[in-house]
Amino acid sequence: MKATVIVGCQFGDEAKGKMVDYFAGGVDAVARFQGGNNAGHTVIVEGKKYVLHFIPSGVVRGLKCVLGNGMVIEPRKLLEEIEMLRGLGIEPDLLIDQKAHVITQEELDKDAKDSKIGTTKKGIGPCYEDKAARTGIRVMDLLDKGMVSDDYYGAGQKLKQYIGDASLALFGMKKVLIEGAQGTMLDIDHGTYPFVTSSHTVAGSACSGLGIGPGTIEKVVGITKAYTTRVGNGPFPTELEGADGEKLREKGKEFGATTGRPRRCGWFDALIVKYAMRINGINELVLTKLDVLDGFDKVKVCVAYEKDGERVEDLPPNLDGWKPVYDELPGWENSKVASYEELPKEARGYIEKIESLVGVKITMLSTGPARDEVLKRP
Repeated sequence: MKATVIVGCQFGDEAKGKMVDYFAGGVDAVARFQGGNNAGHTVIVEGKKYVLHFIPSGVVRGLKCVLGNGMVIEPRKLLEEIEMLRGLGIEPDLLIDQKAHVITQEELDKDAKDSKIGTTKKGIGPCYEDKAARTGIRVMDLLDKGMVSDDYYGAGQKLKQYIGDASLALFGMKKVLIEGAQGTMLDIDHGTYPFVTSSHTVAGSACSGLGIGPGTIEKVVGITKAYTTRVGNGPFPTELEGADGEKLREKGKEFGATTGRPRRCGWFDALIVKYAMRINGINELVLTKLDVLDGFDKVKVCVAYEKDGERVEDLPPNLDGWKPVYDELPGWENSKVASYEELPKEARGYIEKIESLVGVKITMLSTGPARDEVLKRP
């Protein structure tokens, strides 16, 4: 089995769902390795919008979709997602790993309390806490009436047909696409701790979260927006609070697919994406939502941070107090073109500037939300 891993290079919401759908042609399965329904992946095909929280976006292509042991599952919400897909004419081909942990009502109740982190309050953190404490409930336990409440047992019976061994199933396949949720800067170790999610979002976690060996991964593709966004609390050096930030939010429709919360918006931060390249071992980069920058007179790229007279060009361990240093570039009018060569020279200059700063080639651009709004780089 050979796998390609898709990871986010920023704070999540990089349009990974669309790009997973794009890359999914010709694979045997699409798999997720961490997180739960705190993820929100949106795919638009022929004008129809699919908003997914558990199931990988490869489901839109009718592919086998695998929920790995590293995920946390709220079974009632997963059943709602399955019914939503059926209502849109899709019968999911789904495999849920028996060792994935279950989000219980108690964990949901615990997460409903106020938090300074700004989480989605879906019970994700408390579920991972119980997993680490070895007191959690696993998917296989949904089938044991003595282990769970009646409603969870009932949900387990409805999900029984999907429960199995993800590692074993993947081992028998030739080509697999692995979909990460959230982004590098929300990884519990490598992100802006404590303002992070409760799982490992980086590419290396795909192995433990699916039960596959490191040698099966042949490529890691990083997804990054042409600017930066963040949901929830925590440091965000390039955040814009004025007219430019509001323009990015409105043009980019930057509202969370899971919570509906408005996203914080700012200019592209090359230090964050360069860090993601290193942490994930990224081989190629996809730049999304380039069209959102259409119409800006000037665009900016953060090339360094400064604090107390010190300047750094690599990401410091704590972002508090660091101020961005920008290079300013000319804007452009229209990136919705048929080929890379047709892009305005200013847009191509912006892309090349990012490449030079992060050290990885941008092989593909997304210039809109639809499946076919993609430009391949020559």
